[in-house]
Amino acid sequence: MKLKEDSSVQKLRGAYYTPLPLAEMMVKLFANRTDCKNLLEPSCGDGVFLDALIKADCIKQYADIDAVEIDGAEAKKVKGRMKNYKNVKVLNEDFFDFYRTNKETVQYDLILGNPPYIRYQYLEEHQRKLMSDILTVQGMKANKLVNTWVGFIVSCVNMLSKNGKIAFVIPAEIMQVAYAEDLRLFLANNLSKITLITFEELVFPDIEQEIVVFIGEKGDEEKGIRIVELNNLEDLESFDIEANGFQKLQHVHEKWTKYFTNVEENLLVKQIREDKRFQKLSDIALINVGITTGNNKYFSVERKTVEKYQMQNVVRPLIGRSSHANSIYFRHEDWMQNVDNNKAAYLIDFPDVEYKHYPKKHKEYIKMGEKNGENKGYKCSIRDRWYRIPSIWVPDAFFLRRNNLYPKFVLNQCDAVSTDTMHRIKFYEGIDPERAILSYYNSISFAFTELCGRSYGGGVLEILPGEVGNIYVPKLDMIPIEEIRELLEQIDSIVRNNQNIEDALDIVDKKILMDILGFEQKVCEDARSIWKKLQRRRLNRG
Repeated sequence: MKLKEDSSVQKLRGAYYTPLPLAEMMVKLFANRTDCKNLLEPSCGDGVFLDALIKADCIKQYADIDAVEIDGAEAKKVKGRMKNYKNVKVLNEDFFDFYRTNKETVQYDLILGNPPYIRYQYLEEHQRKLMSDILTVQGMKANKLVNTWVGFIVSCVNMLSKNGKIAFVIPAEIMQVAYAEDLRLFLANNLSKITLITFEELVFPDIEQEIVVFIGEKGDEEKGIRIVELNNLEDLESFDIEANGFQKLQHVHEKWTKYFTNVEENLLVKQIREDKRFQKLSDIALINVGITTGNNKYFSVERKTVEKYQMQNVVRPLIGRSSHANSIYFRHEDWMQNVDNNKAAYLIDFPDVEYKHYPKKHKEYIKMGEKNGENKGYKCSIRDRWYRIPSIWVPDAFFLRRNNLYPKFVLNQCDAVSTDTMHRIKFYEGIDPERAILSYYNSISFAFTELCGRSYGGGVLEILPGEVGNIYVPKLDMIPIEEIRELLEQIDSIVRNNQNIEDALDIVDKKILMDILGFEQKVCEDARSIWKKLQRRRLNRG
């Protein structure tokens, strides 16, 4: 691997070794399978899966075990420990090379492992080429976002025998991130049964990486997908993998987080998507990321800096952080409160005029930035003039990108702009902004925030522009604007006073979903249950 000065050897190798109890559980799942004759461990590391096979007294039941390890020192140690097991062959080579050599001639009944988690930029060029070939042959996209574990799992599924099984420890992002869309479809198309074992507590706390145990099986009869949720590694001693039934697996580019909900809940979601009383947010608005300043600390400033450098005529009102939005209306007085509290509530927007025409104080601020290296960041350095931020426009509303309890949808009433901590919303012609904001604050739409977003580190919900666009909201065209505003004021009061947001959902569920649109109370209750279930699962990992 190419060493980077700021990266540990462990990070470069992606070597986060599997806890023995987890390896033992994965081995025991297949210990009584007489149809598994040969076994592959594609990244054996310190040999924990081989140790688990020994501990379970089943290492000798396999005619052949191939253990591949790229690190020479680790391979040598494992080979020494396995010298008494003639059926175990430890191979010191890159697994992608091993796959290229053996993919046409060797198949395995069982593959166990914890593939390395290595980012694209840390791979050597020939490794990038090998992984790219592995993915593109399967019709998958190969880009700089794809991690090595994706290449490992695709290769290994291709090396399974007709009824082969695979069990991998992989990042939980397989369930939700966009770059794994192709992988999810590939696995759905090539496996008859998929089981995902999840953990509420972190298995690798040192790297804050949420993992799942992925179990896939080939076969003639398609069973689908099931999710088994555990609290921690201790639950491995008593859990029943057969406790949950399989759900039909959709062969589409969808997130697998939807399978945290049960069949009845998924049916409700499907019905809402087909209900003419609802529409997607992308049907009523353009949703863009906030302004990419390239250096928020430099360009987002408080009043003292504005006054010191006499920048009153080149700044805009800014809503720079989620903590700046304490309501569903962002008014001039809300912005002034942030200003008075010494928050970075101004965005510097230097004009498109020649530098020589800039006032002395503005030049002084720019020179100070250059002296401190503020212009050296990538986004700033590629601009014609590093101190001029491109693509600044005033949105109709803001949607928070990363959230705790729920994402706020905030109406912009003071011509403010935002950094990329928020998404910018521009409503299409003919769309009333107040109706659009109100349409979001209900149990059904909140359920879609959890279904569409993804769990970020620390239990945070992150939701990207395309995912915001997939949130379904009710159509409120028939409701008088006076009633819309009355309800908005009630919701705004609840948010401003930091009351339970469910109080607002109760109001809108009753007055809009039930009384006006005709939904039964049970629909609202079931949607609320979906939201709370997924929210609780996310927050428990925070």
